[in-house]
Amino acid sequence: MSGLLDLSDAQERLLALAPQLGEETVAIEEAIGRVLAHDLRANRTQPPADLSAMDGYALCGAGPWTLVGESRAGAPFEGKLAPSEAVRISTGAHMPDGAESVLIQENASVADATISADQPPTAGKHVRKRGFDFSSGDIVLEGGTRLGPAQLALAIAAGHAKLTVRKRPRVAVLDSGDELSLNPENCGPSQIPASNGAMIAAMLNPLVGRCERIGPVGDDMDALAAALAEAEDCDILITSGGASVGDHDLVQSALREWGADIAFWKVAIRPGKPLMVAKRGAQVVLGLPGNPVSSFVTAFLFALPLVRAAMGMRALIPGMQTAMAAEAMPATGGRREFVRGVFDGQRVRRAASQDSSAIRSLAAANCLIERPAGSSEVAPGDKLRIYNLENG
Repeated sequence: MSGLLDLSDAQERLLALAPQLGEETVAIEEAIGRVLAHDLRANRTQPPADLSAMDGYALCGAGPWTLVGESRAGAPFEGKLAPSEAVRISTGAHMPDGAESVLIQENASVADATISADQPPTAGKHVRKRGFDFSSGDIVLEGGTRLGPAQLALAIAAGHAKLTVRKRPRVAVLDSGDELSLNPENCGPSQIPASNGAMIAAMLNPLVGRCERIGPVGDDMDALAAALAEAEDCDILITSGGASVGDHDLVQSALREWGADIAFWKVAIRPGKPLMVAKRGAQVVLGLPGNPVSSFVTAFLFALPLVRAAMGMRALIPGMQTAMAAEAMPATGGRREFVRGVFDGQRVRRAASQDSSAIRSLAAANCLIERPAGSSEVAPGDKLRIYNLENG
């Protein structure tokens, strides 16, 4: 559509503006959710020696075998096995020098100090070879990796007590609109609760720790100027509402007064057309529509990728998957549409209402169905592409 940016173009232009933040070194248990600044190399080898993978007996040569000792995790057998000798061994214990195989205890017969095998052991079976997981100097995690519980465990196992991570962006979320009430328990007859800011912050908080909340702010230039002054130190400012060009949509004017330059405005998507991006020095401003569904969809498609880019993550745009249509869907118009859907693991249907103000329908959805501009009608069983909102 004339004057509207394509979704991919708009995302690319936004991500090119992402603030470039520095890095810091933190204790490893404080690194959860952070993004690794550089490739991480192992400082040690794992396992550090050949280890038994099972409880049983470490054997040398042919049997029967004479039991000569024990190897426990943390307390290895100190000697060297001679042919036809064995030691009792536990899972994770070092294989003794001279041991060739492990006879698991279920296949062993023990009489006094003599071990015999119900089934002949296979050389090397049930043995975790030294370095099979990683060796000292290996890259165990790539820069740009977001650190979850398993990644922290790997970093610790690789010999690291501290990690160098990217700094988190400071993000502020500003609600604007005369109709908004901060207290959902005390709304006047002409008001609605200010839910967008909390929704956007909840989407971003797992990445940034905690968004600063500003507002709600009325449709007044002085009030908006005071609110923007609160965002002086943020890296990313996200506004909700007031970014269009109606008589009471003052956010663009307020941003210009604040010293921001509008980078682009309006994207060929539905809902969410009046999306706005501005720049003020190193700060990025992302103006989202005020309708709750439009605000959610644009936060998912733009705010999440922007924050990920500022954090140095490698995967920025939410991933898509294929689903089968559970019902017929009409053809689309000139904008790419994002339909709230309910996905059962195979088939997807539309949520009850697609009105951009219907929060109940949004809460019932677990995916967004992408319908490209100019798509033909969908029949039941046709393939569709969806964003899974539960792991976006």
